[in-house]
Amino acid sequence: MSPAVLSVTMGIFSIVTAEILPIGLLTSIGDSFAVSDGTAGLMMTMPGFLAAVAAPVVTVATARVDRRQLLRALMLLLTLANFAAAAALGYWTVLLSRVLVGITIGGFWSVAAGLAERLVPPGSVPRATAVIFSAVPLGSVLGVPAGTFIGDVAGWRTAFVVLAVLSGLVLVALTVVVPPLPPVQVTDLGVLRAALGRTRIALLLTFLIVLAHFGTYTYVTPFLEQVPRLSSGNITVLLLVYGTAGVAGNFLAGTAVARYPRAAFGTSAALLAGATLLLPLSGTSLVGAAALLVVWGLAYGAVPVCSQTWFVKALPRTPEAASVLFTASFQATIGLGALAGGVVVDRTSPSTVLLLGGLTATLVIVVVAGTCPRGRLPIGGTRVPRSR
Repeated sequence: MSPAVLSVTMGIFSIVTAEILPIGLLTSIGDSFAVSDGTAGLMMTMPGFLAAVAAPVVTVATARVDRRQLLRALMLLLTLANFAAAAALGYWTVLLSRVLVGITIGGFWSVAAGLAERLVPPGSVPRATAVIFSAVPLGSVLGVPAGTFIGDVAGWRTAFVVLAVLSGLVLVALTVVVPPLPPVQVTDLGVLRAALGRTRIALLLTFLIVLAHFGTYTYVTPFLEQVPRLSSGNITVLLLVYGTAGVAGNFLAGTAVARYPRAAFGTSAALLAGATLLLPLSGTSLVGAAALLVVWGLAYGAVPVCSQTWFVKALPRTPEAASVLFTASFQATIGLGALAGGVVVDRTSPSTVLLLGGLTATLVIVVVAGTCPRGRLPIGGTRVPRSR
């Protein structure tokens, strides 16, 4: 695989890991600053909301900037953000660092998601795209469990230092192996406004499935600590198991979603709903929790590729606009999900959060089924009758 593609993949891996690392360190960071689990969940809420704003703003503001230079600037920002979190003297400093993470996510994802066709020959584009998107589940498989392990052994600050070093190395790689990438398509506000009308179904499905997932997964560590009463070591192992299942889900969905987008999205939602609804009932032991986290990982591993596919099929002529809307909707809902879950968990329990998330995921199944009762419904939203 092209070194340029691998460097972009590592950039997304660093970003994904930075975004969701607090999930594995939520309790320890909260204890350090004497804040509740719900308040600590703001570490997930803030990057999501900021990324949602940054995706269109950064893309439009830098429409004529070389994409390599933009990626380098954003990776430098991520490196500084991770060092700031590691050195934080108060919780407000951690939240400030998360603002920088959010800006990086929105800008980097919107550009990087559509770069494969500019970095490899046409025949290698599908494989290169799969490699770039594999960074999402790999962040769960390697990044979060590794960060959680480092946090358990050497403290959560050390985990952020290691991540900062990784981000710095990616910055060097982007400088060395990625060629100049002058913009070939200007994405302005007019293009984005036109794109909104063609992606209504994709936006709704993405909102519901991401709300269901991050409203619950953000607080999976408190659940595993309080209900099955697992040790930090066991929780780290389960997060690794979850992430491994996510990689499998990503590649399984990648082979199916191009031909069967509704079936892939519906199956993912059904598995996610089943896992989150059953965890409070059947996840009260190590074995039960592990089995359901495998199902959950398979389900969520398919979500990013399913969602991105719906956006791309809706906007085949404006791929960067598709990436912007995908990133903005995905990240805004991550923030909203983490915020809503935090409100619920502080007033009730992690089990209640899981049940509500499962019910939300069932709505995705209803929407997917309702989009095409009789005819074929293209992803863009215009019905095409079946041939008779």
